[in-house]
Amino acid sequence: MSQFIFASPRKYVQGAGVLDRLGEQVAELATNAFVMADDIVWGLVGERTRASLDEASVSYHYERFNGEASNNEIRRLADIARGQKTALVIGVGGGKTLDTAKAVADELDQPVVIVPTIASTDAPCSALSVIYTDEGVFDSYRFYKRNPDLVVVDTHVCAQAPVRLFASGIADGLATFVEAQAVKRSHAKSMVGGDPTIAGMAIAEACEETLLTWGYSACEAVKRQVVAPAVEAVVEASTLLSGLGFENGGLAGAHAIHNGFTAVEGDIHHMTHGEKVAYGTLTQMVLEQRPDQEIEQYIRFYRSIGMPTTLKAIHLDGVDREGLLKIGELANSDGDTLKNLNPNLTAAQIADAIIAVDALSQTID
Repeated sequence: MSQFIFASPRKYVQGAGVLDRLGEQVAELATNAFVMADDIVWGLVGERTRASLDEASVSYHYERFNGEASNNEIRRLADIARGQKTALVIGVGGGKTLDTAKAVADELDQPVVIVPTIASTDAPCSALSVIYTDEGVFDSYRFYKRNPDLVVVDTHVCAQAPVRLFASGIADGLATFVEAQAVKRSHAKSMVGGDPTIAGMAIAEACEETLLTWGYSACEAVKRQVVAPAVEAVVEASTLLSGLGFENGGLAGAHAIHNGFTAVEGDIHHMTHGEKVAYGTLTQMVLEQRPDQEIEQYIRFYRSIGMPTTLKAIHLDGVDREGLLKIGELANSDGDTLKNLNPNLTAAQIADAIIAVDALSQTID
């Protein structure tokens, strides 16, 4: 029996300067918060966060996030939060911070508020986290019974971050419709366990259209740290539309191949999430046998915003055949989403597709 499910955050707030109104938004949910961020992020926005919470009479305990969304870090922070007897969790920062905040809130069965400081992933709106080992190797997905209660995205803050991170968010978002189409074709399930809805597919398609239309100009604006209308559109697409699109449309090859990259050592681990997803998206398109012209369009766009499209650019040129097979094996593991693309793929086929992306890319001027 078909079951169509659509999930979303309770409330999404976006705009330049909205961080200064965080407290009044949080106060609608609770007045005693556990706040987590890494040292760099807290140094950048901690003062504004504190001032906003104080102004709204929201008491809080701040705790440093150590940088890895691992089970050990989740347990450590949850134990501290229990000791502080807080009633709500606030995560401030990038994707791993936000995924950890969602997990901590789930451990405590409390509401969670998500405050991205970079528009680099589609993690903020979803009811899942990507969990890694303490060493940074992909471990599993962790699913939750509800989406974040509040997502607050200050576009001025996002525009101050390095353009590489902003462009990475665009690349992550561009996987959304590519993967959702694969899920729908294979009659697989979305990340919320249902058949992809009309709404989910429409949002995923709007995400792709928005990013391809304004992604380049938005990156140019962010290089100058300004919030042009294109920046607002792209932040919404890479955060809200991508988040709703991947969760309600589903994941397939692009993110599974991204996870597969953690099977090898080397400088690839210095690449961002979006940079690795970009190469994973191209690899999925090769595996789907999409027309050369369509893959070329993506390659040219990725290049225009600085995303890697060759083995050298993603630091896999020194990886031997055995290493590429390890990537294929991990990407194709039962706990990941590659089977939503094709349940019959082999590690060798995935390795070949990774090489084929490089071969095609090198022919394009």
